[in-house]
Amino acid sequence: MKLLLLVGMLTACAAVTQDLSGKMFTFPLETNTTHVKLTTTKQDFNAVTVCQRSFTDLQRSHVLFSLAVSTFSNGFMVLWDGADKELEIYTQNKFAVFGKTDYKQNTWQSICATWDSASGLVQLWLDGLPSVRKFTSSGSNIRGSLIIMLGQEQDSHGGGFDIKQSFVGMLSDVHMWDYVLSACEIQKYVNEQNFTPGNVLNWAALDYQIVEKVMVENKDIEMACI
Repeated sequence: MKLLLLVGMLTACAAVTQDLSGKMFTFPLETNTTHVKLTTTKQDFNAVTVCQRSFTDLQRSHVLFSLAVSTFSNGFMVLWDGADKELEIYTQNKFAVFGKTDYKQNTWQSICATWDSASGLVQLWLDGLPSVRKFTSSGSNIRGSLIIMLGQEQDSHGGGFDIKQSFVGMLSDVHMWDYVLSACEIQKYVNEQNFTPGNVLNWAALDYQIVEKVMVENKDIEMACI
């Protein structure tokens, strides 16, 4: 029987840097407090790519990735809108809607989101399939004191959590780049091939802090046999 690794289930853990290859964050409770804070030294972005894998049974709205700066609570965010059944990408409090996507419950899905300041265009990649490009914001960088969270949507810089936008489920393989990842690299990520890891957030060397009830488990635990 494969053993699972429990690092969470604490009020707050000290920040650690860890190779999480083959692991996942499990968010087992619906709360307005539980989250994972991710740390990076970079504070200025003229482009962004975020990729991650998620598994949830939530049908209501829930956040997948939340980056806030002091001037924009939604500096860069990926959100599932359960009411309208659409994925949304926010940059600098502006957002684009991606409807009729094949976002599913109770299965692992790979989600990548990109933004470029020069053009203002964002794009969503769901399981390697690209969306149309849409406009959100252009002409200025995302910069300032960054707070990046998994599990909660920031309505204010580092706070303002809404339990009905919280994430319940599993998240894994979170990477962030300070440039728009090529289509080829995104496909490599989706297919779990030898892709270029994130130069801002790297799942294999992740600096993170768990707040309250989050667990770190082996990603294949649900497939383990006795």
